[in-house]
Amino acid sequence: MSPRSSDAPQRVIDAAAQMLARVGLNATSIREVTKLAEAPLGSTYHHFPGGKQELLARATTMAGDKVETLLIELLKEGAVQGLQQFLALWRERLLRSGFRAGCPVLAAAVEEPVEAAPSQPRAAAAEVFARWQGHLTEAFVAEGRAHADAAGLASLVIASVEGAVAMSRARQDIAPFDQVAEQLLRAASHR
Repeated sequence: MSPRSSDAPQRVIDAAAQMLARVGLNATSIREVTKLAEAPLGSTYHHFPGGKQELLARATTMAGDKVETLLIELLKEGAVQGLQQFLALWRERLLRSGFRAGCPVLAAAVEEPVEAAPSQPRAAAAEVFARWQGHLTEAFVAEGRAHADAAGLASLVIASVEGAVAMSRARQDIAPFDQVAEQLLRAASHR
């Protein structure tokens, strides 16, 4: 049974997020995304008249929204417990993908598009990172940290997790991620 054409735009966004996570911004092409999504190429341009920039910005936002929803849920257990579970999920993702999948939001943030400026995906990534930092900050404040300390720790968590994912992918080894996770949990536990 072939996918319904009515879900084609969402399938295309999902496929774009998957490709961002695996191959990065510039290597993600609309043609390959539509193949992965099993969607017609022509209708993709109809649904995303801004082309690749619009599609990748929407994929970045969608991926960020999914992580944000998960993060909010995990942080209900408390900042440290939520962080521990969040780190465990990232560790599992790295191992399950054989170190092939990273974070689509990071990919959108660090690559400059070859064909356009300013970068819509990078702007979307900046907004996503700010939301994640806000939720982490609130969780650390709720556990008694001063706002400035909580915001700094939240920024450290996001930057460290993203960097640890990149290092583990580069080395094809979970050790860098585990080392960073241990340090983050230690920092989050001390007040």
